[in-house]
Amino acid sequence: MIGVKQLFKKHACYLSVFLLAAPLVATAEDVSVDLENPVQRVFTQLPTACPGLAAHLDIPAQSLLLAFYQQQGNQPIWSSALRLEALQAQLQQLADDGLEPADYRLPANALANDPLCADLSFSQHYLQALHDLHFGRLSQARFEPMWHAEPLPLDRQSQVLAIAGPGLLDIPAAFAQARPSLEQYQNLRELYAQQRQLALPHWQPLPGGPLLRPQMHDARVPELARRLFSEGYLSTLANEVDILYSDELVSAVKRFQLSHALQADGVVGAGTLNELNISPQMRREQLRINLERFRWLAQDMEPDSLLVNLAAAQLIVYQDGVPVWQTRTQVGRAERQTPLLKSRVTRLTLNPTWTVPPTIFREDKLPEIRRDLSFLNRQNLQVLDSEGHPLAVEDIDWDNPGNILLRQDAGPRNPLGQMAIRFPNPFSVYLHDTPSQSLFNKGPRAFSSGCVRVEHALQLRDLLVSPAERVRTDELLSTGLTHEFRLSTPVPILLTYWTAQADSHGQLSYAPDIYGRDAALLAALDSKL
Repeated sequence: MIGVKQLFKKHACYLSVFLLAAPLVATAEDVSVDLENPVQRVFTQLPTACPGLAAHLDIPAQSLLLAFYQQQGNQPIWSSALRLEALQAQLQQLADDGLEPADYRLPANALANDPLCADLSFSQHYLQALHDLHFGRLSQARFEPMWHAEPLPLDRQSQVLAIAGPGLLDIPAAFAQARPSLEQYQNLRELYAQQRQLALPHWQPLPGGPLLRPQMHDARVPELARRLFSEGYLSTLANEVDILYSDELVSAVKRFQLSHALQADGVVGAGTLNELNISPQMRREQLRINLERFRWLAQDMEPDSLLVNLAAAQLIVYQDGVPVWQTRTQVGRAERQTPLLKSRVTRLTLNPTWTVPPTIFREDKLPEIRRDLSFLNRQNLQVLDSEGHPLAVEDIDWDNPGNILLRQDAGPRNPLGQMAIRFPNPFSVYLHDTPSQSLFNKGPRAFSSGCVRVEHALQLRDLLVSPAERVRTDELLSTGLTHEFRLSTPVPILLTYWTAQADSHGQLSYAPDIYGRDAALLAALDSKL
């Protein structure tokens, strides 16, 4: 008995993990630790029994591993050579998901050296792979935080166990179940699996220079042609050297621009040059980066959703899990980034007024007002106190204006256009119509101060309301007065970020990394966490 007490004291941490995990598979009254059972015994003395394994397990991983063995009756799991071979094969195939198989490599000759510790190690790699494949290798909250109006479910352990336990009967099926079913993920994975087998192309970056416009002559044209031909944007490559920026080459550049979320004007400026000069290695890495983002996205997607990709400035409407409509948007500039979030659209503001946000007031409007008070009249801006009462412009010390508000009435010059689409969030951002329609032809479209401007906003309204509600909102819009219209059914909305995607035909498209996030995410994926 003394030896048992010393054992319990020495390994109290691991016993605590054992007891905490037990309710996952049994009631508290049923919990007992059978030290005659080799599996239970090794868990109580993991640091000394299996030091190589214990050194790589944090408390959640220990808890998951213990719960997995409890689920399996505290018996060794990997005694079947066929099961172990199937696991090894699936771990190798993680490369197609942009994960590094070496991070999940099973220890060589471990079964001969210590069969029980080897069994635990195989299980740990199995569970970790399923977790990373389903939820992502990295923590989104750490690297690209997303605000949620409703808390996410915290019990990832039970989700992994629900896949891992039954999956022992069919290891490939377990990995298929863990893999996100999200269309964006499946399409990009298939393309990445093909591309990673191919040799990377080699080409020289295009040098900078003046804007390259149609029919200009420029020494960079031959290299530009070779560059576009190598990626399939140009169908043929002339044998003779020609420095004319021809119509055929302009059309190829436009195709490149369209597939990279750029303004398709055929002019090679700084933005197009930057995208042309992203290396083949980085382009391939972008597929890995965005596979991780899609693993995150899969946790938030609902069948009926509004999905905004900030990098591409594009909005997609999903109904019953199928994209039914999409449009262009304008998003926050790099210095005023639109936040990542998930919320629910609850109401529409029809014929909205616009109250100038504090940052825009301080950084944009106030300098203009100080230069010329008539700016307020030209912009149709009213000055109000904190309670909404009008103030005389001449009575305000504009060097120290205090707690005042600027508001613009509804109308054709109002920056929110005919409608704002509201959803709860702490950032005061929303979707809205805009009079700045010409900017939708630009690319990248990072022009706003954080809110998302929507092209064809009234068509989006039609997808959020019933036919009867559409008639009613049309009536309210026609009055020219401001009205709040609450949706009968709130609609999930996701403001997200990805820079590469593939469609169902294997066509790859990119978006400029407008917020400069790809490099940090790649470094984290390549690190040994």
